[in-house]
Amino acid sequence: MKEWMDAIVKPVAGPGLELRQVPVPVPGPGEVLIKIHKTAICGTDVHIYNWDPWAAEHITHPPMTIGHEYVGEIAQMGEGVTGLTIGQRVSGEGHITCHRCRNCHTGNIQWCKNTSSVGVDRDGAFAEYVCIPQTNVIPIDESLDEDVVAFFDAFGNATHTALMWNLVGEDVLITGAGPIGIIASGICKYAGARRVIITDLNDYRLELARKMGVDYAVNTGREDLREYMKKAGLVEGFDVGLEMSGSAAGFRQMVSVMRNGGKISLLGLGKPMVEVPMNDIICKGLTLQGIYGRKMDNWHQMSYMVQGGLDLTPVITHRFHYTEFEKGFAAMNSGMSGKVVLDWTK
Repeated sequence: MKEWMDAIVKPVAGPGLELRQVPVPVPGPGEVLIKIHKTAICGTDVHIYNWDPWAAEHITHPPMTIGHEYVGEIAQMGEGVTGLTIGQRVSGEGHITCHRCRNCHTGNIQWCKNTSSVGVDRDGAFAEYVCIPQTNVIPIDESLDEDVVAFFDAFGNATHTALMWNLVGEDVLITGAGPIGIIASGICKYAGARRVIITDLNDYRLELARKMGVDYAVNTGREDLREYMKKAGLVEGFDVGLEMSGSAAGFRQMVSVMRNGGKISLLGLGKPMVEVPMNDIICKGLTLQGIYGRKMDNWHQMSYMVQGGLDLTPVITHRFHYTEFEKGFAAMNSGMSGKVVLDWTK
């Protein structure tokens, strides 16, 4: 095993990233060292690259390696690791939890108050190797396309958001056609939704959503959502809403077109304080559920949906070697991309 590796690092508190040599992590007791094959750029990584207020608040100890969407193989195992093998294909749950709090004890690790995030609170996966606890290692079937598995972390966010509610025969509105919203649209159709309508202001990403099979992709900057509801045969409003944008205007519009008794998942992060139509939420009897991270069972659901025929390849728009990471971040920042995959195998 070599002692040094390439890694994409946030060198200082400020914009930009740097490719540099860093020590290869050494797995301690209960830890697994993973050799990275493919990674994908997440919106979180873009925040860190741009050094916006979110990044300044959360990245408190540069230099550090970023990245948390990946697939690879087990290279080394620390003392006490069982049930895994060297060379086994794996990914990893990016939220490392305490296993002691009430939520961890009841299986709700997504709500652990002591979470440490890979690529944010500790060194991440935009490197030749990453080290995580055995409890976070997710075995990946060899039949799955590594370019798709590379963004299973984001796929998990979409799965958690969409499958929070029964979708069979339901009409679904998705506000926000970023990569996670687009992935969620495919999940909804796969899971049996009657109609899926997605909204955004970005025509490029709305076209990607059409490739994923949505019934209508609506640019609300110039098109009337209610007209498309009529075309889709909606009578009382949407049964399920997936808020992916973090936009106050998008959320308010969603509330206005939900049927009484509808259910909304909230994933998109917005400004800390957002004015909401409280009276409508109450009088319509809406159920709102905040979504953070993934449930561990979402990892099984993701693999099984892909094996069952859910095709996520239309979401991938760019592929680069990791040494060309700047091109990948430029594509993400342009708004003219879906998922961007970085190859670490060459």
